[in-house]
Amino acid sequence: MKEKFYQYIQTLQDQICKGLEDIDGIVKFREDIWTRPEGGGGRTRVIENGQVFEKGGVNISAVHGKLPDTMQKMFGVGEADFFACGLSLVIHPKNPMVPTVHANWRYFEMYDEHKNIINQWFGGGQDLTPYYLFEEDAIHFHQTCKTACDKHHPDFYPKYKKQCDNYFWNAHRNEARGIGGLFFDYCKETDGMTMQNWYDFVTEVGNSFLEAYLPIVEKRKDLSYTEAQRNWQEIRRGRYVEFNLVHDKGTLFGLKTNGRIESILMSLPPHVQWVYNHQPKPGSEEEKLLKVLSNPKDWLS
Repeated sequence: MKEKFYQYIQTLQDQICKGLEDIDGIVKFREDIWTRPEGGGGRTRVIENGQVFEKGGVNISAVHGKLPDTMQKMFGVGEADFFACGLSLVIHPKNPMVPTVHANWRYFEMYDEHKNIINQWFGGGQDLTPYYLFEEDAIHFHQTCKTACDKHHPDFYPKYKKQCDNYFWNAHRNEARGIGGLFFDYCKETDGMTMQNWYDFVTEVGNSFLEAYLPIVEKRKDLSYTEAQRNWQEIRRGRYVEFNLVHDKGTLFGLKTNGRIESILMSLPPHVQWVYNHQPKPGSEEEKLLKVLSNPKDWLS
């Protein structure tokens, strides 16, 4: 399974990078191959200063070795070996009318002293972070997520949509990071789902990413915007940074397993503002967004 999934994310990385390069039309991804001293490595691809995308990364990694002490405590196990691979992406567009997007699909194995698998699971998801709310974009993104989920189980979309709303929640701000999508983790074998079933589901969601995001980019990338709207984008990006550095488990896992810092922190936008006690004008488009972020919405009802 680990070889199969790693082959999949290599191909998916190529497909996603090509789709993003085609819509940007000017810049290409820069690639870095890196190795981890304890075992494994990855392929980082970063796009910067494009016509559409200000900064973004589409990264894959496959790391293995001894499970660090901090992760042993997190999983409630003693000494063990592990293998983890996945694709992680974050795209920050230049135009504030185009939303930021994040996605991740991953696979994890843990072994005993005889190298037998004692635990394995899939995780992942995709979510959208707009700066200005276009409801038809939110509906399109969520409908694409639901269509992928429904091919595997009718309960998956409502379950993983709710988990996404709960996970991407800036508790210290009492607001969502964005308008959600899907989030699933610890997807293990059960009576109803084999690991092959989970592989089929996770790859279905991964394959749906470009369909979920690119039509939104195409529709919004050439809209005009003001300096004030750009400032709002940078203020909201600050909330994105806060979530990734305070709450995000993927960032924590990378830092605790001696991952490549540049690859882990590629999710951070290049231009951000923290304005003291900034409050949008009543009745403004900015306030409209905040009202949605304070109370997650069922976009497909």
